[in-house]
Amino acid sequence: MDISSHDRRLPYPTRPLKVFGGTIEEYIIPEHKKQEVLNQLYLFDPVPALDEQRFDLHEGKLFTVCEFRVVREDGKNFLVSPYYPNSGGSVIDWLPADFEDED
Repeated sequence: MDISSHDRRLPYPTRPLKVFGGTIEEYIIPEHKKQEVLNQLYLFDPVPALDEQRFDLHEGKLFTVCEFRVVREDGKNFLVSPYYPNSGGSVIDWLPADFEDED
């Protein structure tokens, strides 16, 4: 992955997203482009399928990968969980779905 790609705006419209501490931009990504965007911004290998589940460490909840959000903050694009406005979980906080079962 080209880390500098995080600096370039994605070719999608944005909308305001209220988060703790203010308002940022959230990209509006069409469903048919979600896999492409996930492949571009996911930091690890392998890239999960859109129908896989992940556990958001900050929120303490499961989500389906296709529910991800992409936000623009401080001139960078970030792949985040659907719970980002509540708890700030980014892709580095996505754990395997069975993590919630571990003690």
